[in-house]
Amino acid sequence: QVHLVESGGGSVQAGGSLRLSCAVSSYGYYSNNCVGWFRQAPGKEREGVASIDISALSTNHADSVKGRFTISKDKNTVFLQMNSLKPEDTGMYSCAASSQHQYFCGLERTNFDYWGQGAQVTVSS
Repeated sequence: QVHLVESGGGSVQAGGSLRLSCAVSSYGYYSNNCVGWFRQAPGKEREGVASIDISALSTNHADSVKGRFTISKDKNTVFLQMNSLKPEDTGMYSCAASSQHQYFCGLERTNFDYWGQGAQVTVSS
């Protein structure tokens, strides 16, 4: 059973930066190779923000965050560096891991089966 714990959320003004961390434990490099960040704003569906293949280190970013957000990994922690934040980036951010090996991690929720509790990010204008 993969266990994920997020940290680093908070409140920031537009244009500011935050870094989210996702501590991943009890995972396998092959079967749980995809780790992703998702967000959900009030009244909206959960959407994929970025994902990383922790064995190949390939990454994917949603068009809405390209050039502003960067996903990375260091040992057992996956980070989401968020720069130039906008009010529309507000939401609950969750990290997730796959339960089966994926050849392309992507940003589809259905590719991810283990989820953390989430960290709130609030961006004020």
